[in-house]
Amino acid sequence: MTTDTRAAGADYRAVKPVGRYRWVICALLFASTTICYIDRQIFGLLKPTLDAELGWSETDYGDIVAAFSLMYAFGYLLGGRLIDRIGVRKGLSLAVFGWSLAAAAHGFMSTVLGFKIARGVLGITEGGNFPASIKAVREWFPPQERAFATGIFNAGSNIGAIVTPISLPFLVAAFGWRAAFLIAGSLGIIWLLLWWRFYDQPERQSRLSAEELAYIKAGEDPAPQPHVPWLSLLRYRGTWAYVVGMLMTSPVWWFYLNWVPGFLHDRFGIDMMGAIAPLVVIYLVADVGSIAGGWISSRMIGGGLSPVPARLLTMFLMALCPLPVAFIAGVSDLWPAVLMIALAAAGHQGMSANLYTLASDTVPSRGVSSVIGMGGFAAGIVGMFVAMAVGRILDATGGNYTLLFIGAAIAYPLAVLVMALIVRKPAARTSTVA
Repeated sequence: MTTDTRAAGADYRAVKPVGRYRWVICALLFASTTICYIDRQIFGLLKPTLDAELGWSETDYGDIVAAFSLMYAFGYLLGGRLIDRIGVRKGLSLAVFGWSLAAAAHGFMSTVLGFKIARGVLGITEGGNFPASIKAVREWFPPQERAFATGIFNAGSNIGAIVTPISLPFLVAAFGWRAAFLIAGSLGIIWLLLWWRFYDQPERQSRLSAEELAYIKAGEDPAPQPHVPWLSLLRYRGTWAYVVGMLMTSPVWWFYLNWVPGFLHDRFGIDMMGAIAPLVVIYLVADVGSIAGGWISSRMIGGGLSPVPARLLTMFLMALCPLPVAFIAGVSDLWPAVLMIALAAAGHQGMSANLYTLASDTVPSRGVSSVIGMGGFAAGIVGMFVAMAVGRILDATGGNYTLLFIGAAIAYPLAVLVMALIVRKPAARTSTVA
């Protein structure tokens, strides 16, 4: 395969796209993210069943979620660094294999401790998915397409959250909740076969045309990227902006995933079958937000705006979407509440598509997964304490979600404000694509 020196010095806005193999890679990342969220979402949907059958309190449930968040934090941090060292192909393979086994192991658990262990292993292995996926997008897409590609693969989280409530009631009715975990765990093994067949670095991929490789690599420095020491990444403003954005918004998303089914059950009497339509609507709208958020900033860059201002402006627009959910306590009907949550989920996903891409825009390519890992670590640690707090707040207030949704609403505009302050005077290192 010809090297990327053919595109050295080219303006990525001037080179025309030829070929579409890079979108096959995006589809594989979309599929892994979908499977990741199927394995994750099952637990939240089974919450009323597990509460009733195993006698859990809200505090028990919150502590199990906290175990996932803690280990997810370390999975992000260590997985990101490992992937920068061994590459995306091997790194994501290990992550998917590990979380598939962990997902299946849930079917053998009966105690709070057992579920904490299973969720913990699931968390540390799932932590590799986003660092690997963002690095793959960095390798396979030029700057003007990265947010759009990220929005597409990130939409897999919503597809996973849609497929699960549609299929889970029937699986549980036919085989029981334990078998549902086993079936979900098997999906990752199937994905691995496709991954090893179709994925490699662009320079090594024989299915990729020379013209498409030139388009992917346009505008990049063809010189080999040196090793990037972990601590040196803390000198980049983009690192800190990304970390702050993650720790302020990701715990809110996990709150939606883990507690919205329970909220609908407690507030509106919705059971597992009744939750299908509301959850499908929530995550379909979230899919629209994910893709739209990536498309908007990509259009801005295509129109001449620099990547970092385009990401921040789009994130500001997306941060407005969660604000109505602060008033959900005053809503007495199901569907207005569902639409509020759906709009908030869309805002989160549109913002995430740009937040992840902000890291790849502002740090060296060989440090991208490490920075993604740092942000995920910070978010996971905060998410652990948030999960523990949510369970205790609900137990103490008799299931009152008012304060929780207010906090979920205001987190996003605050996050964008802080990120904008961090990168307001970008140094040369952060103002260019590394």
